[in-house]
Amino acid sequence: MGSDVKKQIVLNAFTMNSVGHINHGLWTHPRDRSDQYKTLDYWTSLAKTLERGLFDGVFLADILGVYDVYNSSVDLTLREAIQLPLNDPALLVSGMAAVTRHLGFGVTVNVNNEAPYLFARRMSTLDHLTGGRIGWNIVTGYLDSAARALGQDGQAAHDTRYDRADDYLDVLYKLWEGSWDDDAVVADRAARIYADPARVRAVHHDGPYYQVHGCHLSEPSIQRTPVIFQAGTSGRGRQFAIRHAECVFITATDKASARKTSRLLREELVAAGRRADDIKILVGITVVADHSRQAAEEKYADYLRYANPEAGLAHFSASTGIDFSRYGMDETIAYGGPSNASQSAAQVAQQRGWTKRQLLGEMAIGGRYPTIVGDGSHVADELQSWIVEGEIDGFNLTRTVTPESYEDFIAYVVPALQDRGIYKTAYGEGCLRNRLFGEGDRLPSRHAGSTFRTL
Repeated sequence: MGSDVKKQIVLNAFTMNSVGHINHGLWTHPRDRSDQYKTLDYWTSLAKTLERGLFDGVFLADILGVYDVYNSSVDLTLREAIQLPLNDPALLVSGMAAVTRHLGFGVTVNVNNEAPYLFARRMSTLDHLTGGRIGWNIVTGYLDSAARALGQDGQAAHDTRYDRADDYLDVLYKLWEGSWDDDAVVADRAARIYADPARVRAVHHDGPYYQVHGCHLSEPSIQRTPVIFQAGTSGRGRQFAIRHAECVFITATDKASARKTSRLLREELVAAGRRADDIKILVGITVVADHSRQAAEEKYADYLRYANPEAGLAHFSASTGIDFSRYGMDETIAYGGPSNASQSAAQVAQQRGWTKRQLLGEMAIGGRYPTIVGDGSHVADELQSWIVEGEIDGFNLTRTVTPESYEDFIAYVVPALQDRGIYKTAYGEGCLRNRLFGEGDRLPSRHAGSTFRTL
């Protein structure tokens, strides 16, 4: 299958601090435990399971606001727990880190709703407490319900949100990379000097959106800047990713579309002076695995009885800003042009001209990501094919019935991937960034954030 056959798959568990995440309705399955999301044991148990399976990380999604576009109502959202209720993802990390040694953590935080000075301290704190295992998934928001809840009339224009995020990142780089020298902390008890004042400086930032003057509150953490994840693949989203991202999460329904997006990202990355492999490209995927193909298909059929495709459609309505409840099953849907919702969410549906009936069919298991059903060997073959044909680096593995979907993947798929030499048999050393890229703890010199370091 070519020279990429031995590429080591990057694998994150994709989840949320909520009952429902991507595959909606499965909380009703009798074996599902996602309603225990409010307990720390639920999360520490998951963390230990994922580390046993050698997952690179747990990717914690988040939103601000509620899904109220479908039927212009939040009723279905509440009935089916479509990412509501929803708790803070960052507060889970310390607990999960305490029971693991290697598992990484990608935390989603919206740049437009928290002061960068305070956020910088929170991420540095988590990098300290995890021993350098923290990543940050940058989002700019897309829900008008979130803007209204935060006292705004609605979301800012799509590209303006990215402009604001660029300014936000400049503040963070100054704080994380430039405020404290590597040797600022001397911890000299006899001389009564913990930090040398000559090696700590205030940052001064007067940007178009943020004005920040002050020293970073935290001493340098292992990575300084957390590993940066980003998910937007609109034109402006790609531009943002090329400057900042280290891992990019793309939505692709097939390998050809994954390959097209991956090639475009890597070409733009190289044109901007970075290397093609300076980003890891991840695709969202759903897997239903068992000891045999027949057992997996029977399990999948069982799951479908509990899944709710309409709930998935309600989620998609919020993502695209389109109320699909207003359309007949086979009516042509006006996907429209650029909007303030998530532009990348509707691209595939628009290109394929999907009707409401087709969308519901795509969401049979309650979500819209590609689904692989089979024994370990079949699933491993398919994942390997995605890596090679899709020219990607790995996957965000969505949950179905929790926690058995992750346990099944570890029992049946991980050994098959290891047999093929495309999945690690032990964790590498060092922080999350070093394990992903093998170039040390800090941002490489090719990354824009490195230019804010104090020489």
